[in-house]
Amino acid sequence: MVKHINNKQTNALLVKEKLEALRGKIEGLLHIEVGIDFLGNGNFDVVLYSELAERKNLDIYQNHPLHQALLPFIREAVMDRKAVDFEV
Repeated sequence: MVKHINNKQTNALLVKEKLEALRGKIEGLLHIEVGIDFLGNGNFDVVLYSELAERKNLDIYQNHPLHQALLPFIREAVMDRKAVDFEV
């Protein structure tokens, strides 16, 4: 994670704080947690795990104004992003 005003650890903490603040505020978002890599082994620094009530809630989550408001910061803070959306 790279941002001109913050170091990597600060950005990781801010991303965690901002995403976890969505808890209980978006329809169908049942669970959200953000983990920060404590080894610093060169892999990814932050992981987002979330559970949604139904597949349709992914679209609700992604387009929700509270989520959209975070995207400018997150886009500037991250160097790379990987995502996997799956159903159980």
